[in-house]
Amino acid sequence: MIEIKTRFQAERSPLGVEVKGRLQLPFELRQRSRLKTALVSGEEVALVLPRGQVLRGGDLLLASDGRVIEVVGEPEKLLHVECVTPAGLAIAAYHLGNRHVPVQVGEGFLRIAADHVLEALLKGLNASVTRIEAPFEPEAGAYLGTHDHSHSQGGRIHEYGGNEAGDDDREPHHSHHHHEH
Repeated sequence: MIEIKTRFQAERSPLGVEVKGRLQLPFELRQRSRLKTALVSGEEVALVLPRGQVLRGGDLLLASDGRVIEVVGEPEKLLHVECVTPAGLAIAAYHLGNRHVPVQVGEGFLRIAADHVLEALLKGLNASVTRIEAPFEPEAGAYLGTHDHSHSQGGRIHEYGGNEAGDDDREPHHSHHHHEH
């Protein structure tokens, strides 16, 4: 089984670089740094990449045998969202962001993974929603690494105080400016 441990470092126009394999994965699996899977050819492959990296369609990887492998976004069931006005689209994006939903932002449209509840929500916001199949390339954001929700416990941003007693006393500890020299 070949291993893929590194990205292929190239200026993004890989002239003269011969792609020797394709790795087609849905977005969920393109977030994983450890994965046993297979190339489009059926050849088994193990991903052992640095943690915290998301593979995007078009990315090039270097296999342990020296081959360059291209990442391909697998078509997924998505909702393609359009609104009559830019403000309408912004409101739709706001509601999706509030729910920590991965969102692909395009020129005049949003795309999210197919979901009946969100589809109803968007239609309630007067968005036009079309079901499509396409590779999913959402914005990088806080939802990446969705396996760990510990950072979001409490649900408030500490820098902006809350209604807990003692917030004012602790305020200096949250400051990133150190006054002692």
